[in-house]
Amino acid sequence: MKKRFLAIIAAALVMVTAASCTSQNTESTTSTSVSASQTTAVKTTTETDSSITKTDVKASSLSGMLSKDSVFTERDLTQTADLTNAKKYTVKDGENISITSEGVYVLSGDAENVTVTVDAGNEAKVQLVLDGVSIKNSTAPAIYVKSADKVFITTTSGKTNSLSVTGSFTADGDTNTDAVIFSKDDLVLNGKGTLEINSTANGVTSKDDLKVTGGKISVTSSADALEANDSIAVADGTIIINSQKDGLHAENDEDNTIGYIYICGGNININASADGIQGTTTTQIDDGKINITAAEGIESTYVKINGGTIKISASDDGINASDKSDSVNTKIEINDGDITIDMGQGDTDGIDSNGDLYINGGKISVNAQSPFDYDGNCEKNGGTIIVNGEETDTITNQMMGGGTGGGQGGGPEGMRGGM
Repeated sequence: MKKRFLAIIAAALVMVTAASCTSQNTESTTSTSVSASQTTAVKTTTETDSSITKTDVKASSLSGMLSKDSVFTERDLTQTADLTNAKKYTVKDGENISITSEGVYVLSGDAENVTVTVDAGNEAKVQLVLDGVSIKNSTAPAIYVKSADKVFITTTSGKTNSLSVTGSFTADGDTNTDAVIFSKDDLVLNGKGTLEINSTANGVTSKDDLKVTGGKISVTSSADALEANDSIAVADGTIIINSQKDGLHAENDEDNTIGYIYICGGNININASADGIQGTTTTQIDDGKINITAAEGIESTYVKINGGTIKISASDDGINASDKSDSVNTKIEINDGDITIDMGQGDTDGIDSNGDLYINGGKISVNAQSPFDYDGNCEKNGGTIIVNGEETDTITNQMMGGGTGGGQGGGPEGMRGGM
């Protein structure tokens, strides 16, 4: 209680100073490099699917140590399937398909009211190869993963696949199967073809991890386009989203220590009514081309940008660090990349951190009435900042909808909260 009282007093003093955050050369920023010993510490390999364990991935997401090698396995990144022993199905109206064992399964044909169900046990790896398949359902997912270790959905080169649900989803017992592709376990979307998804609720849902590593994926949805409990990770491919809710959304309603988003490649275009990208713990972007039009562009407790070309048009906040997780500090850290943020009129912020703000590199162009808003420490240690067309080394602070605030180095150490 005493610490909270002192923080409130300190916040009041900061607002009175009406100063700004300027360039500093300090050692308090988070290092973007990971030593060999650190990398080794978070990796655990398996014989069948080399990757770090889920526990280690979770720890890595909280410490900002995510990397392509640690998140994706070799099979995740392989865009074609071995069809040597594959079983082939041609979908037919009203005839469901049940897959109960590990293997590769090729789907083709055009049908209505068909669900491909994977119920293969929690150690099975199943690969569904979409080879020009079209499924149009009224109330049930086109693909439903009940049980597996991991399911790969791979599109064939040169083929267009279409999956849609046109009515209200019907629950499967206690499971609210509210997505065209609904999985209770790990899910990977890859390949060299095209997958078109249309949904009256979510487009793709994984109650575990969701990865996209290739292909062209188009999602039109009334709710979230891509949704996962534990994580969403994108390595490559083209993703086109039109969503009446969020574009990418990683959240577990029962555990706010998980739910990260990691992007290290690909071409992502998001048009969303709510958030373009929302992660509960960490949203880390290392590379890729990202174009977002949304109410809020990118939101997470910890937003870390190490590279990529990012363009955001938003009507609320462009990039926002908010207190969503108890396991990671609230901050925005920009180390590299080419970032352009265009904000709408009104009470909007280009870059808004309810905690700390560190700009260490990259090129950041913000067009907004309120380009920056932060509640904690603020440091500019490098990079280029352009505000409304003019280059500057000063980060002004629009605190609580008022005027400039914050002193040298921003607010007091450890201060959190804010509007």
